[in-house]
Amino acid sequence: MTRYISILLMTCTFTIFAQDISLLNQLNGPYDFTIIGNTLNPFENESAISCSINTSSSANLSLDTNDVIEKAYLYWAGSGDGDTIITLNNQTIIAERNFTNNFFSISFFACFAYITSIIQTQANGTYTVSDLDLNPIISNYCSNGTNFGGWAIVIIFKNEDLLLNQINIYDGLESVYQQNPELNISISNLNVVDNTNAKIGFLAWEGDAALAVNETLQINGNIISNPSLNPPTNVFNGTNSFTNATDLYNMDLDFYNIENFIQIGDTQADITLTSGQDFVMVNTIVTKLNSQLPDATITVNQVAQQNCLEQILAINFKVFNESGTGILPINTPISLYVNDVYTTTYFTNLALEIGGSLTFNEVVNENFNPSEIINIRLQEMMTEQAMQL
Repeated sequence: MTRYISILLMTCTFTIFAQDISLLNQLNGPYDFTIIGNTLNPFENESAISCSINTSSSANLSLDTNDVIEKAYLYWAGSGDGDTIITLNNQTIIAERNFTNNFFSISFFACFAYITSIIQTQANGTYTVSDLDLNPIISNYCSNGTNFGGWAIVIIFKNEDLLLNQINIYDGLESVYQQNPELNISISNLNVVDNTNAKIGFLAWEGDAALAVNETLQINGNIISNPSLNPPTNVFNGTNSFTNATDLYNMDLDFYNIENFIQIGDTQADITLTSGQDFVMVNTIVTKLNSQLPDATITVNQVAQQNCLEQILAINFKVFNESGTGILPINTPISLYVNDVYTTTYFTNLALEIGGSLTFNEVVNENFNPSEIINIRLQEMMTEQAMQL
């Protein structure tokens, strides 16, 4: 069991919308993720069968009995400047955030909405997005094979039988294409305690199975692939590795095992996309990292602001080997979270015999304002406790 020590202080909240891929949210606990969705394209846009697009499509959600839905995020995208009002299972959805991407003289869009309550209420079953009508503008995109539309729901679920994991959700709208053949994305706020079963998922738009010119996806310099669906030279090819579908025309819902491409102690990962021809837009990235921590217990003794006008906190806490069956090893990590986002990790500098303890006096300098509320949390294993100031 994990102990959570939480202290509420005052800080202000800033909201910044940008096209670059950046962290949207982070969850820590017995969590995992899945993604459902579907395309509006009746065939791949490179096939030029006809210039048409659907206005609705459906996908199924099938979680296990003990999976509890924690968060759900709806993304939809397509050609043009944007359709910001759509329908999900007969409920009107209005975009809460919008992204745009310009490809020479033409534009593309993506939209976002929080839909956790809808997914929690309806749970498993069929989800249909409708009234996503791009027909008025689609003819402007067919001639160069960039006509597309689609949607996806990122679902984070909790299951007490899972190991402790860190789930990070990143979003934005960045692209790679022939004239911009390499896209580099650095994702941060990672906490790699154990790389076993680490995975990364992507929601990407406009990839074509028929175009495979120097198209690669790399994690920390390593080319990754899923040979049955996503060959190393054509990873964005209209597939869904959650369902093994190969007809997700001009969108990709794929995940990859990355346990061999990250190292324990990593706090960031570098993602590189290359393409010599295919135009691909990355909308969402989700990571799952095992954060099962060593057998330790902590107690927070004091948290205080050193100066009310500065963004500095002083934290005094004790790590002890209260109920272990052996020595708590040196370099046991204790992770600090600010507003539920991983900030840093402290390490014990000596081994603790059963009953032994070690006191930390640390200074935290974070971007907060003392006039609003923030949440400070220290995490390790065995027990769970909350404290509020």
